Amino acid sequence: MANHYYSRQPEVESVPKYWETELRHHKFRFKTDRGVFSNKEVDFGSRFLVETIDIPDVAGAILDVGCGYGPIGLTLAKECPGREVHLVDVNQRAIGLAKENAKENEIEHVKIYESDTLKDVEQTDFVLIVTNPPIRAGKVVVHDILARSYEHLVENGELWVVIQKKQGAPSAKAKMEEVFGHVDVIAKNKGYYLLRSIKC
Repeated sequence: MANHYYSRQPEVESVPKYWETELRHHKFRFKTDRGVFSNKEVDFGSRFLVETIDIPDVAGAILDVGCGYGPIGLTLAKECPGREVHLVDVNQRAIGLAKENAKENEIEHVKIYESDTLKDVEQTDFVLIVTNPPIRAGKVVVHDILARSYEHLVENGELWVVIQKKQGAPSAKAKMEEVFGHVDVIAKNKGYYLLRSIKC
């Protein structure tokens, strides 16, 4: 049964729930469901990323890869009302929820669509790509996100990744160094690493 949050069509029964939270001083009301990642609360990694990230000053679009029901991408959209923000996920249920949550929170400048990693992302001029990658989907999937991100960034565009040390931070860091030529550990918190590479 396809019940993983990284499944295209989760077969687990739908049991929607609603709850409220605050991210970067913005209040949100989220609809979540079974079969999507961290459906009871915004997970620590996503919160760590979105609360810590320094959003580039340069104008341009933002991409959230593996958006789930939308906490990272929708927060960045709230924070940056003048930018277009793309949210993608392989999970169709998650994509539906992200679209509903954009409407619920009155966020219009977003494009939300299905994509297996970045395979269906056509735009290649993002100034910022963020991801809390689907660790349980495996190292190959995670590293595919990191590698493909390079081709979808403008020069000096930034990739930000949050990942636990015990769930692959060292190998993700090595992959980002291989692809981008460098990687910075921006912050660490409770075993989570916040990594950044800039396309030079």
